[in-house]
Amino acid sequence: MKVEYKNPHVKQMKEDFLYHIGLGTATHNLPEMFGDVKFVCMGGTPNRMEFFANFIMKEIGYKLPPGASLQDISRHSHRYAMFKVGPVLSISHGMGVPSLSILMHEVIKLLAHAGATDPVFFRIGTSGGIGLEGGTVVVSRETIDGRMRPVHETVVLGEQVLRPCVLDEGVTSELVELSESMNFHAVAGKTVCTHDFYEGQGRLDGAFCDYSEADKLDYLRRLNEAGVKNIEMESTAFAALTHAAGVKAAIVCVVLLNRLKGDQISTSKEVMAEWQNRPQKVVAAYIKKHLNLQQKKSEAQAARQKNNLSRFTSYEDQSAMTPTNSICEN
Repeated sequence: MKVEYKNPHVKQMKEDFLYHIGLGTATHNLPEMFGDVKFVCMGGTPNRMEFFANFIMKEIGYKLPPGASLQDISRHSHRYAMFKVGPVLSISHGMGVPSLSILMHEVIKLLAHAGATDPVFFRIGTSGGIGLEGGTVVVSRETIDGRMRPVHETVVLGEQVLRPCVLDEGVTSELVELSESMNFHAVAGKTVCTHDFYEGQGRLDGAFCDYSEADKLDYLRRLNEAGVKNIEMESTAFAALTHAAGVKAAIVCVVLLNRLKGDQISTSKEVMAEWQNRPQKVVAAYIKKHLNLQQKKSEAQAARQKNNLSRFTSYEDQSAMTPTNSICEN
């Protein structure tokens, strides 16, 4: 199934320039560049997604042409970083819902213009844990906002619009299974998305704070009791916009600290780097698994075609021999 944007106005435009990623229908051959994309992996920072691009290149055995190097396709936009490794796009989405939503609009249109079929979207990120220690990997089964509603709230033409947040159950279940087989703690549960890192997440160390520590802990305990495993700042927009576009999506984040025990992150950079690689390993395992399945399917199809061709050729050979023999005998 091809990716589709649901905007009749774009279809009437002679050219669609995707300003924030520096690509356009009149300036680039989008089908040639992106028509083969099957996996879209998003994370906050350019460095993280460049690291993932190099990591997935090794994992899937993708080889660049001699003399070529991995390039940031969107480098001239100076906003997001985008790397392509075969059928995998690795893109930085920045911090928070506004930054991610801009990128989502343009990437969905990009893949629609390219004619890409059946891509799976992943958000790979970091988060604060609710009752979970640092290094734990969380696969989101549901995303909710700060009021614990499973919706993405936005304002369109001055009116509130609520879009449902839906992640793909099949992809999520596979990620849970893959993460459980790895040598780190992994759980599945709800993820809260907030509009702010400090007050929105009940921190006590921001520039402003009008609540007590008891108020904070009461809120976090209510989240814990509701099955929430982590807090971050992008998941509702990611789940709502992928669902609206009709594409499969899933979220895998690592916990950097247990918010029931504190607000500030004091873990060493070396440990943090290893933790941040964990969601990447889970998503890479999913990609490898499905690329292998596609390869086996293609090989099986080729074998069937070869077998059918062999039988057809054999039948024609026998048919050609029969009349000849009869004529000779007569």
